[in-house]
Formats: sequence, C-alpha cells, structure tokens
Amino acid sequence: MSYTALQDRIVLCALDAAQHDGWSIDSLYAAAHECGRSGHLVGEMFPNGLKDATAHIATLFDRQTRESLQKIKPDTMRVRDRVALAVRTRLELMAPYRDGLRVALAYQARPMHMPQAARTLWASADTIWVWAGDTATDYNRYTKRALLAGVMAATTLFWLQDTSPKFSKTQAFLERRIDQVLKLGRTIGSIIPKKHEAA
Repeated sequence: MSYTALQDRIVLCALDAAQHDGWSIDSLYAAAHECGRSGHLVGEMFPNGLKDATAHIATLFDRQTRESLQKIKPDTMRVRDRVALAVRTRLELMAPYRDGLRVALAYQARPMHMPQAARTLWASADTIWVWAGDTATDYNRYTKRALLAGVMAATTLFWLQDTSPKFSKTQAFLERRIDQVLKLGRTIGSIIPKKHEAA
C-alpha cells in the first residue's frame, strides 16, 4: 500500500467514526490502530494534526472525483453541465461519509481554520474547472474558481442537511446556484475590460 493510500484509509476510517467519537487527534490514532498501524504514524503523516488530516480529506475527494470523471468526455457537454456533473460526482463520493464530514467540516469552519478551508476549496474548484476544459489564464481564471468555490460551499452545506430521496433537493439547489453564478459571471465579464481594452 502506498503512503498516500494509507493516509486515505486512516482519514476515511476516522470519518466513519467521527459521528460518534468526534473529529479529534485521538480519532486519528484510533483509525491508525484499526488500520493495523501505530498511532505514532499519525504524527508523521499529518505533522499539523487535524489541520493536515482535514486538508487531506479534500484532496482525497478531489482525486476520486478526477478518477470517476475520466470515462466522461466533457467536450460533448455544455460547460454548465460539466460543472454540475463534477460537483454531483464529488458529493456522491462523499455521501458514505456524510455524518462524519458534518463533524469534520464544523472543525474546518472555525475562524482560525478559514484560510486553509479557503485554499482547499479553491483547489477543489480548480480541479473541476480543469476537468471541464477551462484554460483561462487571465482574471477569468480567478473569477471562475472563486464563483465555483462559493457554489460548492453553499451546496455542500445544503447537502449536509438534505433528507430528500437521492438528495434531489440538493441537485435542484445546485442547478439554481450554477444558473445564478453564470449570470453573475457574464455580468462581471461585461464590466471588467479585456487586457487589450485596458488603458
């Protein structure tokens, strides 16, 4: 088993238990033991403790999302449909751990952790836009990722509380948010001048 795969197993095991045991460094130690490893390994894998472990959760689901989308050809879809599919895919991958994620994300939402939360959310939005075929390098790149990060944050919070069958309300919420963001993006694009138009 690779080093990264072992990190994955430990954080997922900890997430499984988080709804009952909380999201703590002790839960990571317990998860390591359950995976047949010493608790001391936690300190090596996650030097900053829960902060690193929580960030690893985001990168883990980013990787799984990329892998799940490999069989899809995004160029046959509208951009909005590509983005919606990618966000839905990520939520589907997270679904088995939803109760634990509710606890872990509450930890990440603390004020002192917000800078890291913003960075990981940005990276997740970038993963989706890259798969969707975005190659922008100007202000559009940052605008698109910032807007999508907002959509993902709001949709995830909605999803954590959604009790509808197959999370149908979350899907409708996501579609509405994407529509709103696309309209906002077009408005921003019409206001901010292109490089060749700038004075």
